[in-house]
Amino acid sequence: MLSGEMRTVGLYSLRFLCSTKPSRLRNASDVRCRARWNSTASPVWAQTKSGSVEVTFTPGRPTMTISTGQLARFADGSAVVQLGETTVMVTTVGKSLPPGSNNSFVPLVVDYRQKAAAAGRIPTNFLRKELGPSEREVLTSRMIDRSLRPLFRTGEICDTQIMCNLLAVDAKNDPDIAAMNGASAALFLSDIPWDGPIGAVRVGLVDSELIINPTRKELQGSSLNLVIAAADDDRVVMVDASASNISQQDFMKAVTFGTTEAQKVIAGLRRLQKLVGKPKREPLPAKVYQPRTPLAKSAPEIGVLDEVTVLPAEPTSIETVQARCAELAADQIRGIFTDPKFDKIGRDVAVTALRTATTDALKKEFPDFDSSKVGDIFSVLSKETFRNLIFDTNVRCDGRSLDDLRYIRCKTNIFKPLHGSALFERGQTQVLCTVTFDSLDSAWKADPASVIISGLKEKNFMLHYEFPPYATNETGRMSAFGRRELGHGALAEKALRAVIPSDFPFTIRLTSEVLESNGSSSMATICGGSLALMDAGVPISEPAAGVAVGLVTKYDATGKEITDYRILTDLLGKFRT
Repeated sequence: MLSGEMRTVGLYSLRFLCSTKPSRLRNASDVRCRARWNSTASPVWAQTKSGSVEVTFTPGRPTMTISTGQLARFADGSAVVQLGETTVMVTTVGKSLPPGSNNSFVPLVVDYRQKAAAAGRIPTNFLRKELGPSEREVLTSRMIDRSLRPLFRTGEICDTQIMCNLLAVDAKNDPDIAAMNGASAALFLSDIPWDGPIGAVRVGLVDSELIINPTRKELQGSSLNLVIAAADDDRVVMVDASASNISQQDFMKAVTFGTTEAQKVIAGLRRLQKLVGKPKREPLPAKVYQPRTPLAKSAPEIGVLDEVTVLPAEPTSIETVQARCAELAADQIRGIFTDPKFDKIGRDVAVTALRTATTDALKKEFPDFDSSKVGDIFSVLSKETFRNLIFDTNVRCDGRSLDDLRYIRCKTNIFKPLHGSALFERGQTQVLCTVTFDSLDSAWKADPASVIISGLKEKNFMLHYEFPPYATNETGRMSAFGRRELGHGALAEKALRAVIPSDFPFTIRLTSEVLESNGSSSMATICGGSLALMDAGVPISEPAAGVAVGLVTKYDATGKEITDYRILTDLLGKFRT
């Protein structure tokens, strides 16, 4: 029996007892040690606060438990969410960006990963381990991203990564809702600046009754699959839904019901934040321009230097640069946005040329001002001008009123060898859709682990969406896998799946290639896909169509109450500002 004591350099002290002889201490597996912390030492992670809350929804529905402080304590924020027996751990880490960084884009990355081990299965691929992200993982990551991104603070943005890891899946409760609430909890409890929290729930409609967070079995008989993320005061942040021809009235009831239930998650997160939340970090100090102090004046006639008090010049304020930018460019921006002769490319070229000329002039006129902020000042002026024109004139930059659609042109049966084909154009958005039939053996089939995690075994209708760079007059790589392409394709697939007969005896692959894009290419895919399906002879229940709708709002001084708004139908694509 060997006993001894070992002290490490640092905060920790270990004492060990080994039940073997010193001569046999050659193999580490022969040693059984009992370690304990010395009472005088204080582990760093032992100081991490821990706590949990339980969120109760409508009677009869599974409760949700949110805890923190036990796992992944080196992360800026960590939360474990359990819904039924499904458990997800979410972590977030944010690195503060240096002053002067471009704050027009939020550097947020969300990675949602499914683990076969969480379902008690071994992957069936050749390597028997998880490979790249699947389609469902990408779609869930995008859904979480859309729920969080709007609430990041302008000017206090961190380079943020959120990782969602499945710990256990019970084959009843989908893990995506737990992951969304876990991401909200991890961000809200961390020191990363973020104007959350949000609460997320799923709403189903079974036998004309709304149910919260339906199980897999309940969802199979539901005519609605609605995921909604809401903020305080019943404000909707994100909606993702698919339905089987339900009424608009039922859908609005589901949105109201889901928003109300999401407030219970938010209340639980606020209780948890008071217990264990971290104070939000302060932004890095901005660089202050220090002008050079002039040399003291010399007095050669007396051979000594006069004592001269030199006060540093006042740095140029951002208000001064904003006012000068408006003087230089406001009228020209307004002229570009009120000229309906401009198309997408022409408008981009004109705004880009004006931006370059204005920013160059401002940098020369104010050399002491932070040059990295000049472009942001022009962008703010451009966006404010565009928004004010909508409120003042109720006319958009292409001359349409707020509810006017662009010119539509359709053509079917374009290529005779194909089972079905259609070309759909709306304004400067052009989409080519084709339909291919094959036997049911060609249906998409999930591996056993994915079946347990997602609940989807196979599907005989697939929609694949392609967005090549030439569609927007750009260059770039063509890849078979992209998050944007998967997201837009899934959106159109959900819209068309409801009108295709469930007992159709063939596998259908619908492809959509965007040839030109000036907004609403995913909605154009729905319209073109519906035409191509009818051209191929698929007995759809009724034609389906899609249109993009936007909301432009004005808020009061508090930024919480909407004082005025405009609804735009058939949106144009994003233009350069």
